[in-house]
Amino acid sequence: MRALRRPAAALMLVGLVPAATAATLEVEVLDRDGKPVPEAVVFLESAAARAASRPLPGVEIEQAAKRFTQRVSVVTVGTAVNFPNRDTVRHHVYSFSPAKSFELKLYIGTPASPVVFDKPGIAVLGCNIHDTMAAWVVIVETPHHGLTAANGRLRLAEVPPGSYRLRTWHAELPPGAPALEQALQLPAAGGQAQVRLLMPG
Repeated sequence: MRALRRPAAALMLVGLVPAATAATLEVEVLDRDGKPVPEAVVFLESAAARAASRPLPGVEIEQAAKRFTQRVSVVTVGTAVNFPNRDTVRHHVYSFSPAKSFELKLYIGTPASPVVFDKPGIAVLGCNIHDTMAAWVVIVETPHHGLTAANGRLRLAEVPPGSYRLRTWHAELPPGAPALEQALQLPAAGGQAQVRLLMPG
């Protein structure tokens, strides 16, 4: 279980640089060698962001070819997630994480009831039949979140200017490693930030 706690690892924030679009934050996530980190979860926390957060509609985490097709998903608190099995074999999806513990016993198709992720944290998913299947659900209390692309970059648009905690997490951080965090002041002109994740070599 990887809880969202204060980090022991390092995070580097470069000076905010004015961007062309107001209230847009451009984030770049790099590893210790300066290489881009894809599939990093980035989100902005504040009291106002928490108040503006709403459950996401129509979220699925699919199983096919004996794997979860979405290795990492980000959802807001209260989001109901369907787990369709579009594979040719049955799966038994589960999580024993404190953020969300559940079991969907052997099935094909889509279970009648979705799983509601009702508190923040990180849920690690597995399959009781296929040990190689693994996925992560990061549950956040903010509408300002996303995953970095192959180039390690993410653009968070339409973010109200203000004070935030910039938080970053990746599935390849050591087990139990928290999301990194750093105070961030976002001006109306927008800005850029760079995060350095000290992942295992």
